[in-house]
Amino acid sequence: MKFYSTNNSAHQVNLAEAVIKGLAPDQGLYMPTEIPVLSEDLLNKLPEMTFQEIGYEVIGALFSSTLSQDQIKELVDHTLTFDAPLVKVEDDVYSLELFHGPTLAFKDFGARFCSKLMSMLMEKSDRTVRVLVATSGDTGSAVANGFLGVDGVEVIILFPKGKVSELQEKQFTTLGQNITALEIDGVFDDCQKLVKEAFLDKDLNEKLLLTSANSINVARWIPQCLYYFYAFSRLPKNGKKVAFAVPSGNFGNIAAGILAQRMGLPIDQFVAATNVNKVVPDYLNGAKFAAMASIATISNSMDVGNPSNFPRLLALYDNDEKTLKNNVKGYFYSDQETEVAMQKVKKAGYTMDPHGAVGYLGLSDFMAENSDYQGVFLETAHPGKFRETVERALDLKLELPERLAAFMDGKKKVEAMGNDFKEFKGYLKGLF
Repeated sequence: MKFYSTNNSAHQVNLAEAVIKGLAPDQGLYMPTEIPVLSEDLLNKLPEMTFQEIGYEVIGALFSSTLSQDQIKELVDHTLTFDAPLVKVEDDVYSLELFHGPTLAFKDFGARFCSKLMSMLMEKSDRTVRVLVATSGDTGSAVANGFLGVDGVEVIILFPKGKVSELQEKQFTTLGQNITALEIDGVFDDCQKLVKEAFLDKDLNEKLLLTSANSINVARWIPQCLYYFYAFSRLPKNGKKVAFAVPSGNFGNIAAGILAQRMGLPIDQFVAATNVNKVVPDYLNGAKFAAMASIATISNSMDVGNPSNFPRLLALYDNDEKTLKNNVKGYFYSDQETEVAMQKVKKAGYTMDPHGAVGYLGLSDFMAENSDYQGVFLETAHPGKFRETVERALDLKLELPERLAAFMDGKKKVEAMGNDFKEFKGYLKGLF
């Protein structure tokens, strides 16, 4: 399979180049030139299959022209070592818990897949790959832990000073080994801009092998489609339509769900739910797409004012804006609304993190107008990752899972840096 740039469909590369380069030379995102459609017979058998068996079929359909069956099995087995249970919260409303991996966030799926695939593709190379990662929270911890100790790979994580929860920081600033954390004086969009500028700098790329493990990289993005297949397979077959509500920041997660839909999974509606960083909901509701300065919220992993994966949303619907807007509904919520939702659902016996709460709100508003649906909202991180916010909103004391609590004992190691590219380039040149 080949991959094309969203900025130029004539620019096509193989899987290895798409993964190792991360971003196309024209700043486009790589997309598969063909999206395979799974057979109706296979889709009907999904409820009888394990998560891993579903993974073999889906990843096999996408990558069998490049990877052997043994490689596909090894890749899936390395990725899917933990469950993603579907939990009933209300009548016809389910939480897809994606926080049962090593760092207790949904990005563990993509990070583990990406690190394994990258090591496979670089197995015969003697070059060191430098993975540049901009994070607003969970990406940094998932990538750091996914790549920790991987031979031939060094990870450099850029995060905005004072805008990531303490626990999230500890998960990627205390590891050492091949993981370096840069504390940027700015917001997430500044971190993302520095990474993109580095990828486009000719001088740096002549000397360093740079790549990304953000969701802009196909190896991070594509495997996220797996848990949509799995969740759908576990839903009751009651004749109702199906909606997935996705708390969204950089929009890679919902784009992966749409990829699953394009592969034949019969999802009837997507709901893009954001905090007040509402560029995409505004667009879906009739405004022109216009990037904005990001605003700090209690759902900080979604504090993105210029979502990188927006071009993928359009590409998945063949750049047809009308089709995109018909298939994806957009909603946004304030911190106060988010906390009220957390309190409401807690009274019913379920604890949500602030990101999952935004997804729940989007699903609730959609289903209030569409009673013929059952719906799934994505609970993207364990509530303990946002302990202070959750404890304050719910007036309770959370007990951290053991593997989360262990991070709090680590010593934070970071390098402080401004948001000027010359300073960042100077740091990277020091690696020559």
